[in-house]
Amino acid sequence: MKQDRRQFLASTLAAAPLFVPRSAWGANDRLAYGLIGSGGRGRYLNDVFLKLGAECVAVADVYDRNLQAGLKSAPNAKGYVDFHDLLAQPGVDAVVIATPDHHHCPMLLAALEAKKDVYLEKPMSHSLEQSQTMIQAVRKSRQVVQIGMQRRSAPSAIKAREIVNSGILGRITMVKPMWNWNVSKPLDNSPLPGKLDWKRFLGAATERDVEPMRFRSWRYFWDYSGGNMTDQGTHLMDVTQWFTNAGFARSAVCFGQEAKNTGSEVPDVFCAVFEYPNLMATWTLNYCNSYDNDWSIQFQGDAGTMLIDSAGFRIWKEPWTKNPDPVQRMAAPIPVEPHIQNFMDCVRSRQEPNAPVEVGASAVSAPHLANVAFHQNRRAYLSQDGTRIS
Repeated sequence: MKQDRRQFLASTLAAAPLFVPRSAWGANDRLAYGLIGSGGRGRYLNDVFLKLGAECVAVADVYDRNLQAGLKSAPNAKGYVDFHDLLAQPGVDAVVIATPDHHHCPMLLAALEAKKDVYLEKPMSHSLEQSQTMIQAVRKSRQVVQIGMQRRSAPSAIKAREIVNSGILGRITMVKPMWNWNVSKPLDNSPLPGKLDWKRFLGAATERDVEPMRFRSWRYFWDYSGGNMTDQGTHLMDVTQWFTNAGFARSAVCFGQEAKNTGSEVPDVFCAVFEYPNLMATWTLNYCNSYDNDWSIQFQGDAGTMLIDSAGFRIWKEPWTKNPDPVQRMAAPIPVEPHIQNFMDCVRSRQEPNAPVEVGASAVSAPHLANVAFHQNRRAYLSQDGTRIS
């Protein structure tokens, strides 16, 4: 019988090693950073940076409500509507970029030009072409850039990968990433309170009249994001490729529907199938159901199976029909603190962070491929180096 994840987490978390941050930056070398994009995710990251001893000295956002909320936890910071003004502020060592996807590439390029280190939220890019532009720009610079894929720094995820690479599962032939949340609903297009700089929100995207739902739910419009495919898929397809050393996907097909998110352009229910050189992967998302709630990834090998999710990982030996009890298990929370600490340490040491731009590009390559397959209603193929779709 499958154990409830919350019960599993509650019963095993006490035995799991907890992340303990190193001591705060000293008075003379505290990291001074600017936050670009102070929506919900940006404010969450801001709180963690502050907790780990960094100092927020500037905040930029195109929406006045978000800007004021971002400044609330950093009352000594300066506020800006235009992120270029933040980059020009003296004394900013690094920037945290937590904006809609279509701003990631131009904001990264501008930050590199201003010689700022960068913590950039995932997905790294809005297209494969942008991924290559971003890699080239970073490698021409001397800046430290970390992509916000926190599983790359989570001790439990690193341990799980070590176990998979020990060969305990045998030959892995199928990987099943999945995400279930019952959160989908019609988009809210009612008037937006406060002041929004609509032109700056659009950036290089298609010009159009103000539609509040496009700002509120920007992930549900192709001009500003890769939809749920790249939003959640970047995390899960990265773990799929990282744990199995699979390399880039060869091809993909994808089908999806807009079920309950009325007004959206983006499916809230979909399934993508990926072909890799030595395995297959199915990535499914359903935002209309909470059974098996949250994310999970199942690695199926001819000697065993690993299931990793928000509670932890469990391993079963083959054949499962005769071995229904896990032979290994571990609580596996995925906190963001180690990933941000890794970035801060690398800013000081100038070493490579755990999720550099090459990792960010690889992680989002399969989701980008699946989106092309979905939009063009065909099987899409990816070049061996992950740079071109045919």
